[in-house]
This record gives sequence, C-alpha cells and structure tokens, in this order.
Amino acid sequence: MLEYRQIDWKLIGSALVLSIIGIILIYSAQYDVQTGDSMNYYSRQMIWLAIALVTLIVLIHIPLRMIDFFSYLVYIGAFVLLLLVLIIGQSKGGAARWFALGPIHLTPSDIAKLALMAALSRFLAYSKLPPQSIKRLFVSGLLTVIPVMLILKQPDLGTSIVFIALLFSLWFWSGLSPFYLLLIVSPIFSLLASFHLITLIIYLVILITAILIARRGILVSFFAVMINFIVCFAAPIIWNDLISGYQRLRILTFLDPGRDPRQAGYQIIQSKIAIGSGGITGKGFLGGTQSQLKFLPERHTDFIFSVLGEEFGFLGTLLVVLIFAYIVYRGVAIAARCRSKFASNLAWGAVTILFFQFFVNVGMTFGLMPVTGLPLPFLSYGGTSLIMSWTLIAFLILADYYWTEY
Repeated sequence: MLEYRQIDWKLIGSALVLSIIGIILIYSAQYDVQTGDSMNYYSRQMIWLAIALVTLIVLIHIPLRMIDFFSYLVYIGAFVLLLLVLIIGQSKGGAARWFALGPIHLTPSDIAKLALMAALSRFLAYSKLPPQSIKRLFVSGLLTVIPVMLILKQPDLGTSIVFIALLFSLWFWSGLSPFYLLLIVSPIFSLLASFHLITLIIYLVILITAILIARRGILVSFFAVMINFIVCFAAPIIWNDLISGYQRLRILTFLDPGRDPRQAGYQIIQSKIAIGSGGITGKGFLGGTQSQLKFLPERHTDFIFSVLGEEFGFLGTLLVVLIFAYIVYRGVAIAARCRSKFASNLAWGAVTILFFQFFVNVGMTFGLMPVTGLPLPFLSYGGTSLIMSWTLIAFLILADYYWTEY
C-alpha cells in the first residue's frame, strides 16, 4: 500500500505550477484582440493536464521493480510504433511524426524517449562490464542508434538529439570517465570545426595534445585521432547528403538570423524582440504586442517562453527558471541517494530529458540554440509532450519512494 505521506508533494506541486502557467500562457498566445476570445487550445491543454495527472496517479502505484522488469518490452513496443509512424503516420510538411487518432495526435518519439530511458537504465544497471568496455558502449549505443535512425527518417533532428544527450548523460552517471566521453564526442567538434581551416587545425592540435597528456594508451589515442580525421574529410558529405535542406537552413539561420529576416530568421528575430520588450516586469497578461498581433510564430508551442518573457518580463521568466531548477535539483538528489542502480539511472535519465529540453528550448528563444522544435516541458501546448513530462515526474516520485531498495 502506497504511503502518501512519503511522496514528494513539493516536486508534484512544482510541476503543477508550471503546467498551470503553461495553460495561462497558451490562452494568451491564442487570444484574439478583435473578438476578445481565445482559441480552444488552452481548454484542450486543461484536458491533457487532467489525463497527465491520472497517468501520474496510475504510475506511482506501480512497483518500481515492475517497470524495471518490463523495460525491454516497452522499448520493443516503442520501436514498433516508430516503424509504423513512417508507414501510416500523419504527415505535415514532408515529416511523418504522429498518429492521427481523431482529435488526438500521438507522437511515438516522446514514448520512445521514455522507453529508451528505461532500457538504458536497466542495461547499464545490470551490466557486469566495466564502464569503458567497448562491448558495453556498443550495446548501449546500439539501443540508442536504432530509434535515432528511425526518428531522423521522419525527419526530426531536434528529438533525435535528446536521445544522444540521454545516452551520454547515462554513460557519465554509470561511471564512464569524462576523458572517454570527450573522446567519443570529439568527432562532433571535429565536424563543426572542419568548416573553417584555422579553427580545425587549432582544434586538432588541442585534441592530440590532450590525448598525449592523458596517456591512455597508443591504441586508444591512435583510434581517436583517426576517427576525427575521417570525420573532417567526410564533413562535406555529411553536410550535403546526410543533413536535409530544412535542417541546414536552421543551422545557417542560427549562425546568422539576419541572412533571411523575413523567412528562416523570422522566428528568432521576433522571439528576441518579444523577450527584450518585456523588460523587468513585462507588459502584463494579454498585453504583449508580438504575441497578440501574431508577429511571433508558433507562440503556443515552440516559443511559449517568448510569450512569458514579453508579458511577465524578467521576473516571470526568473520564476519559471527557478521552479525548473528546483525540479532538477530534486531529481539529482533523488538519483544520488537511490541504492538501486536502476532507480538511480531512471531518475538521472528523467532529469536529463527535462533539463536538456528546457535548456534547448529557452536557448532557442534567445537565439543561442538552433530552432529544433523541442517543446518546453510542462508549458508548451501538446498532449503527448505534457503526459511525457508528467511521466518523468512519476518516475522521480517512484525512485524517491523506493530509494532504500536495492
């Protein structure tokens, strides 16, 4: 029997406050100044919040060992959904990312995040191999690459990055040395540096120097350097053939929004204007010009934080950031004290997904990150995203409740 007094109600309350703030912002974002009414997105989000809370109640009554036991089965189910969405999924703008079930749009990629988190948590918890073992890295990497490839096929680069971030974060939490993490991620930096010769030379010199100082063996050093050189030479192929046109445009726009201010760079420019015009206290509820006059695109989803900044200013955004910081703090504390490796990994994975999506989304509204389409947890409009966020809270509650179990 669940002891409700032992549940972290502050964690639940923090997530609930963010969800309510999200509903208020969605109402404002879809408010029509001419009719004095708002579209029904906010009412739909209220229904989704009710469903998310029911999901939370159901999940916290499931023993954590049962989630542990069925992790791989859930992963297989998510894999099947990712395959099906490519075949029979609803398409928009050339992307097949969801199932249309009447008025409900189900996004399998959000389900896959939870499934991968559970599967990786189980594998890394029970693997007897050392953290730097090639076999251990390969199997956990394969578990991640499979859904990533299917999501890239949709295509959805932003969501696929969440999977990679989750993998690296769980590698670190399960004991992999930061040196090996840097070696694994170094080809990505080589790819970025390869577009400028001087930058590439400086980066490779720094990399080789760091490897020599670390003295981790000739074979490891040679392999790492060769992989980086291969990525450098393959950069034109990766850019022209593996990255789709709209993804290249998003990257170029991120580097220079002014290159196409009326098309690709329009979102970032309007977002900056909205946040900057909010000042310290904001323009007041329903008082934003960029949002109310519809200059700001996707204001109820991707750019909901911009609406917050314009209408409630620095103080409003600070409040949301502090609440998010508390959730992250509690999640890390829960992960650190769990005796079960699976529970600890699950809690850490939940924090990783919430923090990464928050960081990328907020950075995107300030023009510090490319426009990826990642929603802001708890605040952005979207049923599947909201339920996923609350499911992550449920996992944190479970890990905290069963922290004494091995």
